[in-house]
Amino acid sequence: MKPAPFAYAVASSVDEAIHTLQQYGPDARPLAGGQSLIPAMNMRLARPAYLVDINRVAELRYIRETPDGLAIGALTRHRQVERSEVVQRANPLLQEAARQIGHFQIRTRGTIGGSLAHNDPNAEYVVVARLLEAEIVATGPGGQRVIPARDFFVGYLATTLAPDELITEVRIPRLNGKGAAFVKLARRHGDFAMISAAATMELNPDGTIKDARVALGNVGGGIPYLAAIDMTGQSPTPDLLADIALGIASNVQPDPDGTVDVSYKKHLAGVVARRAMETALARAKGEI
Repeated sequence: MKPAPFAYAVASSVDEAIHTLQQYGPDARPLAGGQSLIPAMNMRLARPAYLVDINRVAELRYIRETPDGLAIGALTRHRQVERSEVVQRANPLLQEAARQIGHFQIRTRGTIGGSLAHNDPNAEYVVVARLLEAEIVATGPGGQRVIPARDFFVGYLATTLAPDELITEVRIPRLNGKGAAFVKLARRHGDFAMISAAATMELNPDGTIKDARVALGNVGGGIPYLAAIDMTGQSPTPDLLADIALGIASNVQPDPDGTVDVSYKKHLAGVVARRAMETALARAKGEI
């Protein structure tokens, strides 16, 4: 299929892009990598009247190490994240997630800002952003605002971005020695995730758990799920991780999506949560 008719504009700066979005109103959409928007337009699931191409906005393409972690421009391609030594040093979890996005061609075009703005519940970055309490910098006619990931994702393909705002930067905290892992289950390599999980694990000197976090994607509500767990001071035994995983599986409420049965997806939630925790623990111990 082909998209419905639309007008096309090219912006060469953030200010120009915002001005154009404001001019055209809620019927306008920014075009970055186009790996989600263009297929949706081809299937007539999205019908923007105007596309504002921001690919020439070079100021939005960077990866910088900061005292707190990473500052990544919204137009940074997945492939750049995947191959960046700066990302590997400051937050290898983000790199592990980037490697599992689609195929090489998609990673060469898709952008971190576009993925977060689209908020597909299957998306890898969305889960990592929620797990790590990333910050999304949005720029609009009124200036910049910094939005915590917990407040940014509000529903299926929905965020708190205004129609005339752009994501201009994503701020990812440094792992600071925590073990971390991203696990994705898909029918085939490169497919959308049926379900995914990311976990971090930090240990005390005596080997007990100092801090542990688990987030899952595509388990209901169109937003990433941050598990309410507390393992502080406990010994990270296989039985403990299994119990936590079972609790997560019982608490999630996946939406029917035509891929797998809801009860089976709840089971998968426990599987990916346990695998992510086990790998994060092994990395925290320096075993892998």
